Amino acid sequence: MTTLRLGDTAPDFIQESSTGLIHFHKWLGDSWGVLFSHPADYTPVCTTELGATAKLADEFKKRNVKVIALSIDPVASHLGWIKDINETQSTEVNFPILADADKKVSTLYDLIHPNASTTATVRSVFVIDPAKKIRLTFTYPASTGRNFNEILRAIDSLQLTEYYSVATPADWKDGDDVVIVPSIVDPEVLKSKFPKGFNAIKPYLRITPQPNK
Repeated sequence: MTTLRLGDTAPDFIQESSTGLIHFHKWLGDSWGVLFSHPADYTPVCTTELGATAKLADEFKKRNVKVIALSIDPVASHLGWIKDINETQSTEVNFPILADADKKVSTLYDLIHPNASTTATVRSVFVIDPAKKIRLTFTYPASTGRNFNEILRAIDSLQLTEYYSVATPADWKDGDDVVIVPSIVDPEVLKSKFPKGFNAIKPYLRITPQPNK
């Protein structure tokens, strides 16, 4: 299996889930997507992660993002686990959990890293755009829970930089200043694109207010 890279088309699949059969690309439609994997059902870190994701439902919705989780256990196990998540995390799981017992999706997305575990999936995240292209990936070990506020921050950056000629600096969050991409040098284009003006600290480092605020 070739490792998936940024810009690759996210592999399509048809797989059972806690909410029924999922045809992935059709399910995504014209939304952005987050696919994230879990080592197994009834594990403590995963339980907190899925609870955190459920609590952020409104944040994902306003960004036009659909969320889908994956675990290699079957549907019946997922349904029991969801009850535990809802009870212990004081929320309602409101997104599908893929039942990847045959490891079909895990293989497509290279989620089993044999030197870490020969059976359990690592904690990978894929952010996928409406064109079904992979725009961001990151992978944590099984023991380290993910920061879902960071996933939202990264999506904010991806969506902003998709439509404006800017990039986001270190520790940026929505509403902060951004940097103008170095490829724009024409003064008239700069004036047109950035009517709020900018501060040229260096010729290649030009700071401007977030253009869509």
